[in-house]
Amino acid sequence: MTTATTADLRDEAERLLRVLAGPDARLREDQWTAIEALVVGRRRALVVQRTGWGKSAVYFIAAKLLRSRGHGPTVIVSPLLALMRNQVSSAERAGVRAATINSGNVTEWDEIHQRVAARELDVLLVSPERLNNPDFRDQVLPSLAADSGLVVVDEAHCVSDWGHDFRPDYRRIRTLVEDLGEGIPVLATTATANDRVVSDVATQLGVGGTETLVLRGTLERHSLSLSVVRIAEATQRAAWLAEHLDELPGSGIVYTLTVSAARDLASLLADRGHQVAAYTGQTDAAEREVLESDLLNNRVKALVATSALGMGFDKPDLGFVVHVGAPSSPISYYQQVGRAGRATDSAEVVLLPGPEDQQIWSYFASVSFPREHIVRKVIDVLETERPQSTMALEPLVELGRTRLELVLKVLDVDGAVRRVRGGWVATGQPWSYDADRYGRLEAARGAEQRAMLEYERTDECRMMFLRRQLDDPGLDGDSYCGRCDNCTGPKYSTDVAAEAVADTQRRLDRPGIDLPPRKQWPTGMAKLGIDLSGKITDGPEPGRVLGRLSDLGWGQRLRTLIGGSDAPVPDAIVDACVKVLASWDWAERPGSVMCVESPTHPALMRSLTTRLARVGRLSDLGDLRVQPGHSPASTANSAYRVAGLVNAWETPDLSGLDRPVLLLDAVTDSGWTLTMAARAIRRAGAPSVLPFALATPK
Repeated sequence: MTTATTADLRDEAERLLRVLAGPDARLREDQWTAIEALVVGRRRALVVQRTGWGKSAVYFIAAKLLRSRGHGPTVIVSPLLALMRNQVSSAERAGVRAATINSGNVTEWDEIHQRVAARELDVLLVSPERLNNPDFRDQVLPSLAADSGLVVVDEAHCVSDWGHDFRPDYRRIRTLVEDLGEGIPVLATTATANDRVVSDVATQLGVGGTETLVLRGTLERHSLSLSVVRIAEATQRAAWLAEHLDELPGSGIVYTLTVSAARDLASLLADRGHQVAAYTGQTDAAEREVLESDLLNNRVKALVATSALGMGFDKPDLGFVVHVGAPSSPISYYQQVGRAGRATDSAEVVLLPGPEDQQIWSYFASVSFPREHIVRKVIDVLETERPQSTMALEPLVELGRTRLELVLKVLDVDGAVRRVRGGWVATGQPWSYDADRYGRLEAARGAEQRAMLEYERTDECRMMFLRRQLDDPGLDGDSYCGRCDNCTGPKYSTDVAAEAVADTQRRLDRPGIDLPPRKQWPTGMAKLGIDLSGKITDGPEPGRVLGRLSDLGWGQRLRTLIGGSDAPVPDAIVDACVKVLASWDWAERPGSVMCVESPTHPALMRSLTTRLARVGRLSDLGDLRVQPGHSPASTANSAYRVAGLVNAWETPDLSGLDRPVLLLDAVTDSGWTLTMAARAIRRAGAPSVLPFALATPK
């Protein structure tokens, strides 16, 4: 291309940018370098630039320029629905015909496939999960791989298992890149990648010996003011936020580590008069869209969210990000706080860490990739011809649904299994368990957690600390931000008014949450030799739990109680249990009480049973005792759990009972112990069972 033609191309790119970003917008040099490499050089490029830099402008402009020159549509692999909605809207402003295929628009898939075939689209956005949907993979993807004008991998750190948000589905992108037609350019973008992730992603883009152009800029964010407010007690942290939320600029996001914490904190803040709402992975897709719109249009002060409100949510004037509980990685933390202050002069970023954070990190680490013998069991039970669904596989392996799906996706990418219509099949290809890599990953995660704890305690510039964790190429010895609490002095006091703490405590101390009964037996029990299927007709009634181990109010006390040494039940716990029982709207009051024998807390549960019997004037039926020599039930998945609880208890003599039995347990997680125990009690003569547990993990 001649110099004059190159100049014309840049002028055209500048015009498109002004349509996208406003009349005063000008291309950054690295933006133009990337666009030129894609449109003129037909190269593969990795752009690592901070949030708000304009990465999406690069691929939308490149897509439009390539399309106008007769090339095929651009395929953008994008991880979240919020990101897709924002990007389709941005594309339309620039005259780019865009559509998205995701779980929220299933009814439109056939029409979109037809538009792709008819070359009526400029841009197609797909979720990474779609890349291995059998219909999409076999019918749509081959033509896209052969005819695309450009392939874009957004949030590209997900490609790397060293990234903070690694997703198995993203590993299929390497295969997609390998199958591309000759000369099809590829662009990968992310705001959060350290040296190791950059190297890994660049290597995956460069399959076949193609060199990857890496354009990497500084991660300095001049608008962010970082602070850490260290308050050890959970109730005081919640009270502090309720007192200070209105002082924070504009509207923003309050992140929590768990779904229950998001719900509890949103409820507390709403009770205190704040306009907030909870947003989690369990929020309905349609409701998520409404909540995102409420935040974008400042109809709420904050969304109290888990990481489900993650990559791609774009509100340029977001005024603050608060974390009640620290993420396990400084890289993940930087990625989340980077949503604030993208188009404002200043934004507040506040971290309220807690001593329970590390326990939550450990829990999430415990559901990572399993050990080799478990993975090989998955391969062994798969057939090569007859597909088996995830649901059908679950009772055959000691894995819960979420971890089983993770294993299947990784094995699919590794070539050992394949997803087809109707489920999964084994390929018969040899597979090796990369223990060294998983060990290195585990060590890297541990190092990240230690770095996060160091961030909380450090007295150096906090922005410089985060930039160093991401190997920021623009970092030098004088890169002090001059805005964080360590550079300027603490901005926020840790003091909380005593009456505010007391009010928060009263609100959080309302004990009791519902415990819905299990209604359906796990599928495939017959494969384990157990004759249980269909609806559960002999289980417990709806029950109650005193509180969650992750609750802001009861969590810390329950973790101390359940995690500590066995001892008689404290008076405060008994009083709280009595409050829950007094407010229980049962159809018929229980006439007796019994507890599931506890191997770890016999004194706690026996004393609780005795005292509740006395207060409620109930007959104490003693413990439901475990059969001698009975092995503990596996907690891996529902089918194995139920199988391990069949005939687990001695049969008590409950003949003559004419009123419900109140059944106590220390902790309920899956609900199967109380279900199977209630079944045993009913078969022994009880007319019905009302389950009650001290705690549930979530």
